[in-house]
Formats: sequence, C-alpha cells, structure tokens
Amino acid sequence: MITIDNVNAARQCLSRAQRVAVLTGAGVSAESGIPTFRDALTGLWARFDPMKLASEDGFRADPPLVWRWYAWRRELVAKALPNAAHYALASAQLRFAAFDVITQNVDGLHALAGSASIELHGSIVRTTCLARCGFVENDPQLLPPGEPPRCPQCGDWLRPGVVWFGEMLEVAMLQHAERIASECDVMLVVGTSGLVYPAAALPALAMRHGAKVVVVNPSESELDQSATVIVRGTAAMEVPRLFE
Repeated sequence: MITIDNVNAARQCLSRAQRVAVLTGAGVSAESGIPTFRDALTGLWARFDPMKLASEDGFRADPPLVWRWYAWRRELVAKALPNAAHYALASAQLRFAAFDVITQNVDGLHALAGSASIELHGSIVRTTCLARCGFVENDPQLLPPGEPPRCPQCGDWLRPGVVWFGEMLEVAMLQHAERIASECDVMLVVGTSGLVYPAAALPALAMRHGAKVVVVNPSESELDQSATVIVRGTAAMEVPRLFE
C-alpha cells in the first residue's frame, strides 16, 4: 500500500534501515539555481534542437556551438552552492551501515556538500577526448586553448565529460549502482521524474529485492508506482525533515 504525504512513515522506513541507497535527479539541483536541461533551453538557446546540443552527431556537426552551450552551463554550475537537501544527505552518511548516493546530475554539488556520489551521467566540469584516447581533465582552467580545444594527446576535439543522448552509461558504474539498489533496505528517490533510463529502473530493482522505496517529489512522476511512501514536496524542504 502506498502512503502519500506521510513524512513519519518515511522516517520509520529509514529508522529501520541498515543500508540506504539514494537516487537524485535534476529537482535537487534546481533548488540551487541550476535549471534542468530543458529549462535551460531559453533565451539565446531556445531556438536550438536539444539533440544538436547534447549528442555526438550534434557536436561533430558544430563543435563550437556545443562547446559554448556547455561553457555557459559550467558558468551556472560554478555559481551554484549545495542546498539543504545536499547537506542533509551528506550528514546522513554516518548514520547507516551503508549509505550510497547515486545521481543523474552532472553539477558536482553532492561532492561539494560532502557526499561521495556515483555520477551516472558524468560531470559537466570534466573534459574528455572525443576519440576516447584516455585524456581526462577535471579542471576547466587547465584546458588547452581553443573553442573547443584540441586533445593534447591525440589532436581530436575535446568534449564535455557527460553522457549524451544515444550514449551508454559506463558499464562498471551502472553495475555498481544496480548492485547497491539490489542490496539496500530503503531507496530514497529525490527530485527525478523517472523518465531517463537506465537510472529510472533502479527503484523498481530495489523493490523487487525487498527494499522500501521512498519518493520525494513535488509532483506526480513515473516512479510513484514503485513507491512505498510518497512525500509531496521539494527536496530542500523535505529531505532534511526525513533525517531529523
């Protein structure tokens, strides 16, 4: 039976848990002032097809355009700070035998708050080689010049270190996330619509292995059907309440 808007029921689930998995999405970062991918397609970017800004084909067709798009988004991320939800999750790590944060976000705010998160979709501040030669740079300030810059190892384009449309997640990372989901007592799902797979399949996987699933979201989502408890509210407001 699904319990809706019951913070106490969610707290009870967490109080009985030894192993907690957390899946977060764009709704958590939105409260830090970082627009979701599609919400960012406004102003100068409103006329562009998302597939041209977030796919390898789009990048190869116009590398400078895509590079400028991600440079602009990196500027937004650089100005953002973790919010109460990020900090509550980081603080909760010490209260459980296992507490793993799996995020679809690419902004690094969980790490900034103190969580060692699994970044399923990569990091917007990381830069890799389009030819996959192995070059990685985690500091945008140290990139070679150019728009976009060229790889210092092989000479191909450098690209944002995020997962684009049509790309597979890193196999080992996904397997790690699936193992965590299958072994947890409670999966806390925060600020995600449940539309992007394979991340959206993790709550159902956790439930099949006997876990309680607690969903925190201000509106209905596809993940509600996998929920044991649904808390209607924003991440920054409700997540700290769950761990009080």
